[in-house]
Amino acid sequence: MKQYIFKRILISFLVLFGVSILLYGIARSVPGDYVSNITAGNQNITPEMEQKMRELYGLDKGIIEGYISWLGDALHGDFGTSFKFQQPVVEVIKKNMAPTLALAGISMILEILLAIPFGIIAARRQYSVTDYTIVAIALMGISLPSFFFASVLRSIFSVKLGWLPVSGMLTARMNYQGWDLFVDYAKHFTLPIIVFVITGVGGLLRYTRTNMLEVLSADYVRTARAKGLPEVKVIGKHAFRNTLIPIVTMVGGMIPGLFSGAVITEGIFSLEGLGNIALKAVYSGDIPYLMGFNMFIAVLTLIGTLVSDILYAVVDPRVRY
Repeated sequence: MKQYIFKRILISFLVLFGVSILLYGIARSVPGDYVSNITAGNQNITPEMEQKMRELYGLDKGIIEGYISWLGDALHGDFGTSFKFQQPVVEVIKKNMAPTLALAGISMILEILLAIPFGIIAARRQYSVTDYTIVAIALMGISLPSFFFASVLRSIFSVKLGWLPVSGMLTARMNYQGWDLFVDYAKHFTLPIIVFVITGVGGLLRYTRTNMLEVLSADYVRTARAKGLPEVKVIGKHAFRNTLIPIVTMVGGMIPGLFSGAVITEGIFSLEGLGNIALKAVYSGDIPYLMGFNMFIAVLTLIGTLVSDILYAVVDPRVRY
């Protein structure tokens, strides 16, 4: 196992190197840059001044030269200074990570708690009204665009009913403390979490149902039932453990997906998290932050995949690397 993990970590560094090349090339190839965005329409800016600004931000270099310079700094832990926020990228990520972690973490836990039980119920009652209802709701969640669903929820629960805040993380001009502060945070995060869970739970639910159906038709499950074991024990001890093996793979891949999905949801609800800042960075051409954020997502993807592979051995003792 130790040798396997060591090899995977070495391969991960090679993958990150390739990803960084692609990300930097795409970021620099986008029409317009940060200097063009901030000087657009300003007649007082001369071409000479604009060129000086490009030199100041390091945008006068070619893609290859610029990437080599960025890579050299990144290897020393310096991911540059955000053009828009005028702060080190690492500091910007640290400062705004908490809302995204809370949003993604709570949403992931709720998705797992909902998807796995309902997937098992749907598989046990295949082709019943319960099965069709659960699958239909899952498909609706998958099909709903997050920006559309968020707008509908905000229109109903915030604008018309007034139950929940329209946007933001805290109520303006209110100095809440203790429990009241927690409740205010909870109210602002309720709709974003609902959007995350409803639009994301469907894939895991259908995956659980499909794998559970395959396991329930296996010989060892039929043998367990023939021996007279209670259905709860057949499902919980024999069927569910083998269903977990493929599910672990998908759960590992959910981690980076939640962070990248926060770009749209946080932007709609004006949550000051990594996703919303990444959206602003795209509009302004803030290459250092985009590189730092995307590399953060890439690292999460590799970690999630590695954790999934390691958990194989935990779920199924027969698996050894």
